[in-house]
Amino acid sequence: MLLKKTNIEEKLNSTRVDYLKENNILEEVRQVLADDSQKRERISNTIQTGRTAPKNHFNFELLQTQNIYHLDQIRQICIDYRLRFLDSKYFKGDIPPEAISKIKSLEREHNIEVNGFKIIAPSKLFKLKDKDDPLLFAPIGNDYYYLIHKWGDDLHPLRKILMWPFKNIGNLLGLIIVASWIFTLLIPEGLFSKSNTNAQFIILFFFMFKSIVAVAIFYGFALGKNFNPAIWNSKYFNA
Repeated sequence: MLLKKTNIEEKLNSTRVDYLKENNILEEVRQVLADDSQKRERISNTIQTGRTAPKNHFNFELLQTQNIYHLDQIRQICIDYRLRFLDSKYFKGDIPPEAISKIKSLEREHNIEVNGFKIIAPSKLFKLKDKDDPLLFAPIGNDYYYLIHKWGDDLHPLRKILMWPFKNIGNLLGLIIVASWIFTLLIPEGLFSKSNTNAQFIILFFFMFKSIVAVAIFYGFALGKNFNPAIWNSKYFNA
């Protein structure tokens, strides 16, 4: 049995075909990576510029129900924990790559470009970087929002309790009364007179009450502070 002779020209042509195929594949990979980079840059710019949109035309059958929140729910959480719900353009922290990837997946699944991003975060995160936990939303329509991504550390477990006095003036007044009563009890007996009477206790209590009220008013006016319901969606620093 005679072996067929090798035709070098044929082998060379075959190699050229394989080489062209390989280069086509590499070119496709380059194009895919370039498209991905452009999409990520576009999404990042949309978040940073805060392009407004009343809603996004999501395919509701593809959305996860547990990620859909009404504005009333968001408002209540922001008031309870003293957070803000603002357009993403006011956010001064970094948007993690995972959030960009989730947005890109949403756009691919729903065949849309997502706009109108909003973020829930503590007030200071809208001015400088911090480690608390922001949440990224996109509007669905009719005051409903879709939670896309959460990152960072969780809030302090006592934050809701610590922010309770700032919910309204009644809560703050209650805290001031309790604090005044405690500070009055801490005053040593016989500091102002040899005998302690109810009248003396009441006088000291009102003195403490007025002092703490003065400090609270000064703190509120000097730093431009306000109660939680007034700031949850305010873009102003001194709200």
